[in-house]
Amino acid sequence: MTGEATRTRKSSRARRIVAIAVVLLVWLAIFLVGGRTFSQLNDLGTNDRVQFLPASAESTQVHQLQSRFRSEGFSYAVAVFSFDEPVDDHAAPLIERAVQRIEPIDGVAISRATPVIVSEDRLAAEMVIPVDSAGELDEAVAALREGLRGAVPDASAVYITGGAGFAADIISAFAGIDGLLLLVALAAVFIILIVVYRSPLLPLIVLGTSMSALCGAVLVVASLARSGSILLAGQTQGILLILVVGATTNYALLYISRYVEALTHHQSRWDATWDALRRSWQPILASGLTVIAALMVLLASQLDSNRTLGPIASIGIVFALLASFTLLPALLMVAGRAAFWPRRLKTAPADATVLEGVGVWPRLARLVGRRHRAVWVVSTLALAVMALGLTQLNAEGSPSSEYVMGESQARTGLAVLGEHYPAGSGTPAVVVVDVDRSLDTVAAALAVDGVDHVRIATLGGPSPITPSGVQPFAAGSGIALAPLVIDGSVLLEVTLTSAADTPGAERAVRDLRIALDAVGDDVLVGGQTAIDVDANAAAITDRTLIIPAVLIAITLILMVLLRSIVAPLIVIGSVALSFAAALGVSAIVFNTVFGFSGADPTVPLFAFVFLIALGVDYNIFLMTRAREESLRHGTRQGVLRALVLTGGVITSAGIVLAATFAALGVLPLLFLAQIAFIVAFGVLLDTFVVRTLLVPALAYDLGRRIWWPGRLSGDGSDRTHDASAEAPSIEGAANSEEPARV
Repeated sequence: MTGEATRTRKSSRARRIVAIAVVLLVWLAIFLVGGRTFSQLNDLGTNDRVQFLPASAESTQVHQLQSRFRSEGFSYAVAVFSFDEPVDDHAAPLIERAVQRIEPIDGVAISRATPVIVSEDRLAAEMVIPVDSAGELDEAVAALREGLRGAVPDASAVYITGGAGFAADIISAFAGIDGLLLLVALAAVFIILIVVYRSPLLPLIVLGTSMSALCGAVLVVASLARSGSILLAGQTQGILLILVVGATTNYALLYISRYVEALTHHQSRWDATWDALRRSWQPILASGLTVIAALMVLLASQLDSNRTLGPIASIGIVFALLASFTLLPALLMVAGRAAFWPRRLKTAPADATVLEGVGVWPRLARLVGRRHRAVWVVSTLALAVMALGLTQLNAEGSPSSEYVMGESQARTGLAVLGEHYPAGSGTPAVVVVDVDRSLDTVAAALAVDGVDHVRIATLGGPSPITPSGVQPFAAGSGIALAPLVIDGSVLLEVTLTSAADTPGAERAVRDLRIALDAVGDDVLVGGQTAIDVDANAAAITDRTLIIPAVLIAITLILMVLLRSIVAPLIVIGSVALSFAAALGVSAIVFNTVFGFSGADPTVPLFAFVFLIALGVDYNIFLMTRAREESLRHGTRQGVLRALVLTGGVITSAGIVLAATFAALGVLPLLFLAQIAFIVAFGVLLDTFVVRTLLVPALAYDLGRRIWWPGRLSGDGSDRTHDASAEAPSIEGAANSEEPARV
């Protein structure tokens, strides 16, 4: 019998070794293959805002028609020449010849540049140069900027602005998204884990797990983007990276806390691993499903950039879950107690002494037990006061010229352009009109506030329109050159008096659409300003639709997980209040500290999705442990015990997640910087106020009613608490209810 038992143990051990080896080899292959795919993300992504709009948007239709009037595959750079002294009448042809003489630049069609237009004050000149948008646009614009510098000897400065100029600046800003951003995020996580665990090996195991999950997600996302199945926006890359690293680290910390407990009860690493998995899989899986549910609601978005973020980020969460359930346990089982070196794991405290310690969390639990009502009331009021800052929030859109923070030659060039020309020069509104329409009627409709002048596309280039005495387009009179007619349509360029990304220009575009709707439904208004108007309108609609849908989806998941109606409503309500507080404080900081002019409408939406989903994670960790402890000790003591037992791990996870999202701020992009601040601050609020004070105190005050209508709510274990009586000690609180039967 002894020999047979020995052979059985050896066979079982061999199977375990094989299983662990297979897990490690599979993840090693994912790490190596996915790691080589990182550099491809930038090439597969796009930052063209018009591609994010639905096909039914008016500006999208105009963009498609407009491409027929221009060289297909080209973007347009506006070259602005500034002079210290007024130039003479011969300046324009001299500038044109000087520009034509510069060295040929790949992707820049100098020969197709428009004629030079000298400003009325004769202190500036502009010309439009086509740039191949299918190639390396940022490199082409950089070479053009370098080539034009000094090409015109009398010019004091030369700027490249317009669509190509801004696109090049954005591409340059995103260039560090897979290098600097990843390095900063991993460094922040590593430092925090070193401080928390005081071990050099354990942080490496956690980061190795996070990086493997990220490599797997990148491998799948890159394959889908390459096949054309999804649209990969530039901003989505950074969010995917941060979300996977942060979520995987969170799940790893929860598993490690259970693994440490298991090691103090089991000598066998295999038994400790299975015990830790058995106790941690449910809250980790519920947390992951909560995030995935919130993200998949984005599929209802009108904007492709939002709609594709849902499945892309969900793929990242799936790999975070897979790595947390397979790779992390395998690595920790191989390392065993050595993973925590040089620390020695202490024996678990006696079950009855959890609340009697002298550390931060036992003290806090005793405070909640004594002053529970005051704690949750004060916490709620504090969050409500912070939420008052929402009155200062401007989330109706920010100027697209401010999308890139810091130095931007395109933004500077646009400002110079506005000093010498109508502010809307270089980025006019575009109107597409049927050739049979009367020019008199169209010209009259275009006479709205905010319009400076109108030009029509002709065979010889853009030509001014003078509405007096003009006949229908087919007659051709009143126009200097024959109009360019393509597919029965004529293109008009409407220069506005306001810069293209200002509220004045947006008002002018809306007025143009109203006026032209009276002319005919086939008269469409597009251009950069119209794209911004349509994108902001779609984002506001998404925000109104998606936020309630996310709340409903997460509430249903929590009801299934906690087998209660009251507890999920409290959790959702507290996290929603925390989000409002974070957004309110952020609005004040954005306006008074950073001086931002506004926020994109999608900023509150993204911040809400991440904060609600990730903030609920910590409450899931807390409340699932509270339910587990309540089965043995009763609700009130179970809540306090859960606060003590999960305090350290949830606080560490919150700090790690806040640090990873804050890393988005290293990229000089306004959109990501605002999301970074809101989410990082909101996660800290959830960690230190909602999960630590508000939810435990309110749950303690409600007692067993928090589990209504579940079985725990009707076990008769709670005694009625007299609010006017002196608050009990922690021992009294423990004895105020009988342990529920398992």
